[in-house]
Amino acid sequence: MIIQTETELKAAFALLDQLLTEMGDDTAKQAEAKLLAEAIQEYESQYVSFPLPTSLIGMIELKMYEMKLKRQDLALLLGIETSRVSEYLNGKRKINLEFAKKVHEKLGIDGNFILESV
Repeated sequence: MIIQTETELKAAFALLDQLLTEMGDDTAKQAEAKLLAEAIQEYESQYVSFPLPTSLIGMIELKMYEMKLKRQDLALLLGIETSRVSEYLNGKRKINLEFAKKVHEKLGIDGNFILESV
């Protein structure tokens, strides 16, 4: 299945919702739902763009979301206190070079982005 228009995309989402509600153990419906989900994903990867954050805090939060990290998890990953992570993310503490290096290394945030947004 190939989705080519926004109208087809909306119809595909509606059909996927219906299939997910009804499928249970029906392997045919499960297979159809999988193909539909793949077609939706393909359309979105080609035609739907999501704006990237413009601030370092926004980028860190996006990476946390992508990696399914809570603030405690991020603190552990970066080797700092959870309270310190909260201070950075809430804007109560200015981001320093050491923290910027850690988020670059551990979260894969581009160094140029960090320099431009700090």
